[in-house]
Amino acid sequence: MTAPAAILITGASSGLGAALARGYAAPGARLVLLGRDAVRLEAVADAARTLGAAAETIAVDVTDRAAMAAAVTTADEAGPLDLVIANAGIGPSGAEGPDAAAKGRRILAVNLDGVLNTVDPIRPCMVARGAGQIALMSSLAGFHGFPGMGPYAASKAAVRVYGEALRVELRARGVRVSVICPGFIRTPLTDGARFPMPMLMEVGDAAAAIRRGLARERPMIAFPWPVHAGTRLLAALPAAWADAMIRRVMRV
Repeated sequence: MTAPAAILITGASSGLGAALARGYAAPGARLVLLGRDAVRLEAVADAARTLGAAAETIAVDVTDRAAMAAAVTTADEAGPLDLVIANAGIGPSGAEGPDAAAKGRRILAVNLDGVLNTVDPIRPCMVARGAGQIALMSSLAGFHGFPGMGPYAASKAAVRVYGEALRVELRARGVRVSVICPGFIRTPLTDGARFPMPMLMEVGDAAAAIRRGLARERPMIAFPWPVHAGTRLLAALPAAWADAMIRRVMRV
């Protein structure tokens, strides 16, 4: 596959999104970087420009459906997008407390609605020209629910299943879809986490693995493989066995 020339990344102001922007930054590349924090977003864009890329920023909340439609459509009209990475997301929050319900709904809004608000505007554009690639950010947590992570795991499971369906639907129309399921990555989302994080990866290594997978058009990019295998096994076990294992590991 030819390296994508025009790439849109949501959640690009920090963490994995910023690392992906830096990884794709090169002479001849056009980066469209979306995020809520305009100052941090511009800093990422400046770093990409020093590497030779043309970088533009759009400060937008992915939960704002109308604003996202305008942002994505405008970016594509300025020059056809080759790759759109629906990366924006927020991490797990506590399952208890007076604001737990509101936090849970916010997680679902950002992690699930944010993906839909990114994909919906670009899908007909790519289908019309019979070309393009869409990447959806799920997680290995989307293979099974874990205590304290209900809304997060649910949002990532929904993105994974949606991406699997979209992948089959759009393949015959020339649009490739990849579902990305990383394990634990050292980013602001995991700072201060109070649960086990086996095989915690550095953000640069995770971004490199994602870029390699997208270049090879892998339908699912899941890593690290031991954690992927473990979550698959957990999902395949009888519920009582899986619950007992989770209680033992997470001490709940």
